[in-house]
Amino acid sequence: MGEFIRALITVLIAFAALGALLGSLYWLSGRLPKQWQEGARYWVFMLPATAAVVIGLLVPALRTIYLSFRNDSGTSFVGIDNYQTIFSNTGTRLTVFNSMAWVIVGTAFTVVVGLAVARFADNVKGEKAFKTAIFLPGAISLVGAGVTWLFVYAGPPFDNGLLNAITGSIPGLPESMGGGGDRLWVLERGFGGFDPPDSAPGFNTFLLIVIFIWTQAGFATVIFSAALKGVPDDLIEAAKVDGATDRQVFYKVMLPYIQTTVITVATTITFAGLKAFDIVAATTGGRFGTSTIANEFYVTTFVQGRGGLGSALAVLLFALVIPIIYLNRRAQKRAEEMVGA
Repeated sequence: MGEFIRALITVLIAFAALGALLGSLYWLSGRLPKQWQEGARYWVFMLPATAAVVIGLLVPALRTIYLSFRNDSGTSFVGIDNYQTIFSNTGTRLTVFNSMAWVIVGTAFTVVVGLAVARFADNVKGEKAFKTAIFLPGAISLVGAGVTWLFVYAGPPFDNGLLNAITGSIPGLPESMGGGGDRLWVLERGFGGFDPPDSAPGFNTFLLIVIFIWTQAGFATVIFSAALKGVPDDLIEAAKVDGATDRQVFYKVMLPYIQTTVITVATTITFAGLKAFDIVAATTGGRFGTSTIANEFYVTTFVQGRGGLGSALAVLLFALVIPIIYLNRRAQKRAEEMVGA
């Protein structure tokens, strides 16, 4: 209890000191010539944020880039050896392709499910209850969602889960597809007699992506539903007067109108998929060929103690974000021009 009180007092003193510093600087800026006062006050409030970004983001990022060119102990320069290891080693190369699967499959299905639910659930009986049920998984932590779905995917020697109960009740279903009702879903990479190559995502990876879609679909639904309700009635009525069906109105009028919203949601889901860690850690721990870049970074850096390779994985993760931001900005600009036209 004493340590907690001391820590609390330390934090309060730090905040008080920061407030006193900012107050003093603000007071001093008011004593400057009038033509300088506005600029000085601007920097008074920008200084803490700038310092936080530099100390908490820029410096660690530059240090991570530096360490990615060093050996695991950080004692010698190894050039791009760590990056070559990522793509030459079968295990680490698989994590890259797994992350791409999370981004492509996870984002695509989340957007499609979100749009479908937003379209068909609007203005129907029980709309609020239905949307609440869809959104509810998003309120669960990703670790909690992973643990919950482990009961669905459970197999021997534990009690069989829901998925095994379903597949086991289907007559004539091959054992490779769960026909025996005792398949180890999150452990087995193959499915239906097909075994993917060592560097390709396995079926168990896509089962984990299902959990991701389950947690993100509610968020997409809520955003899309609000955007669809914002489409002007005049546009919809004009299209119907011209003889457009409900389906044509949705695809030709409503969907183009909310294109910027779709792009924003897709980008947000993409970032979440690229950083996939919680679900993997809670279900398989990255074993059985299910690891992602984020999970591999954690294991490599903090479990194996390989700082050089771990830093390279972190830099790769950051590098993959840059083209996504660029493409998102271009797509949004194009969509804004279309709506403005």
